[in-house]
Amino acid sequence: MADPLFTIIDGYFMTGIVFVFVAGFLIGFERGSRGEPAGVRTHTLVCFGAMLFTLISQYVDPLSPSRIAANVVTGMGFLGAGIIMHNRGSVKGLTTAATLWLTAAIGVAIGYGFYVVAVLATLSAFVILKLPHIGEEGFKPESTYLSTALKPDKPPSSTRKKTILKKEGGKKR
Repeated sequence: MADPLFTIIDGYFMTGIVFVFVAGFLIGFERGSRGEPAGVRTHTLVCFGAMLFTLISQYVDPLSPSRIAANVVTGMGFLGAGIIMHNRGSVKGLTTAATLWLTAAIGVAIGYGFYVVAVLATLSAFVILKLPHIGEEGFKPESTYLSTALKPDKPPSSTRKKTILKKEGGKKR
């Protein structure tokens, strides 16, 4: 009897790849639309890689399928640490690192066949990323910041900067 052209693992792979593209696209599109360096391609590839490692681990080592998936978490933590930058007292790239880490987790969920979990996590991430920035600066429209309040055609004096900061209640970025 001849081997079938497609095996059960191929079916799981083809189903998973659809979910990977949707999840990676949605999260990556949101990040890319904000001008962040990790966009659709990066998030889709991270999700795809995590799904592939997880799917393969179930068949290569069926007695311990979580072993390879656990290393996806470690690897993404290492990658995320490389993305986070410290610059003059501020931290950059934290949200990008977190979205890549979450995208890998979604890929692992897809690899294990938890499609509903993956869809709900993707939608939750998309909504969370669309929320306004609320934190140390409080909830303020972007126009209250000094960087957007100054006009580029007129060089700002230090007196004018202080006046704008007091008037708008913003902080210098």
